[in-house]
Amino acid sequence: MSQASVLMWFRRDLRASDNAALNAALRSGASVHCVFVFDRRILASLPPDDKRLVFIHAALAELQQTLRDAGGELLWRDGDPVREIPALARELGCASVYANRDYEPYARQRDADVAAQLTANLGQLQLHKDTVIFEQDQLLTGQGKPYTVYTPYMKRWRQSFHPALAAEASTALRGALAAPAGTRPLPTLTELGFGEATLDGLRVQTGRSGALALLDDFRRRITHYKTLRDFPAVKGVSYLSAHLRFGTLSVREAVRAALAEPSEGAECWLNELIWREFYQQLLWHFPAVAGESFKPEYRGLPFPNDAALFEAWSQGCTGYPLVDAAMRQLNHSGYMHNRLRMIAASFLVKDLLVDWRWGEAYFAQKLLDFDLAANNGGWQWAASTGCDAQPYFRIFNPVTQSEKFDSKGLFIRRYVPELAALDDKAIHAPWLAKTLPPGFVLGRDYPAPIVDHAVQRAAALRLFARD
Repeated sequence: MSQASVLMWFRRDLRASDNAALNAALRSGASVHCVFVFDRRILASLPPDDKRLVFIHAALAELQQTLRDAGGELLWRDGDPVREIPALARELGCASVYANRDYEPYARQRDADVAAQLTANLGQLQLHKDTVIFEQDQLLTGQGKPYTVYTPYMKRWRQSFHPALAAEASTALRGALAAPAGTRPLPTLTELGFGEATLDGLRVQTGRSGALALLDDFRRRITHYKTLRDFPAVKGVSYLSAHLRFGTLSVREAVRAALAEPSEGAECWLNELIWREFYQQLLWHFPAVAGESFKPEYRGLPFPNDAALFEAWSQGCTGYPLVDAAMRQLNHSGYMHNRLRMIAASFLVKDLLVDWRWGEAYFAQKLLDFDLAANNGGWQWAASTGCDAQPYFRIFNPVTQSEKFDSKGLFIRRYVPELAALDDKAIHAPWLAKTLPPGFVLGRDYPAPIVDHAVQRAAALRLFARD
């Protein structure tokens, strides 16, 4: 039996095609209203120049135009969704609200509160799987427990996958959307209380059109992904992480693209998509990891947490060129190459002996593609505190990593221009150079190393071994 009217609530799924919840709403036979809520409980924690708002705003503008072209409208509200969604559903006479499931602790509580409010008013919240291929308890070990090691999870994921799970979830919009009673432009970032930040320097296009353009570009390069993905000066990665995070690209589209290309590169990228789901299911089963180490034995590590060292790291002034280039890229653009995320994280925890949660919080503030599950999982991997993490005694050497993955210093020269005149050997460790360019003074023109890696490595081993 169809309903007269339903409400589609967009969150981290800012597209009108291949959207599971929207597809279900359209297939209900009801007239579909669409809404996005500027969630004040989330916005309150963001800095005034947050780049994510620029990305989201552009995606919403494109989504709104798509819905208008199909005879509908993207409504918007500014406030607490727990109040705004039930109030709008009552105002529009919607018996059901459709949305895609979010696995983060805040989102789970928010949705439970919205569902309770809707039930009290004879409505219901219908949640759908959209951001992952497998969710919640769909993949468990033979003992019925969550996976805590990636490789068995990856193998089970692949064994359980069938093409129907990545099939497109789309129904025609025209004729199914509720005709708008009126149109209202989206609020500007200034009206929302934010500055007009830009995405200058960021190698990403916004909105659904940007996602499709980047996916099309990556399809032409995916065969080389495995060999090029670790080199930050090379165009080797997909640059799709923000689009997957905010749902301007569906995970099904990403998986279909990987499966369409029989190459080592495509296989490698599919494994990265599976890593993403591995961390999502971990956060679902173990929400406490959002605030503490997964491994109990590392929950009370006495990190010195030198604030001055953390500040030098966050500003890209450690004296280790590749680490500094990585942090400056992040601060400038809101993006950091994945290999560099591992190097920067390892350096903060194992060289500077700063609690991984400090770095995780900094990345959460700066990354355009910030995703709690992936960010937390990556930091705990680097810090050796998470499941299936890097062993604590395996510590990245920032100089050898630099020599291996930016051998000619191209990436360093872009983000640390004061080192541009150094030769390809000296640029990785200026303090070890026998000669430096005329007029260049280490400690004046570029910082001397703030710590000695060998000394700090030994200190990290003692810290983690509790000696």
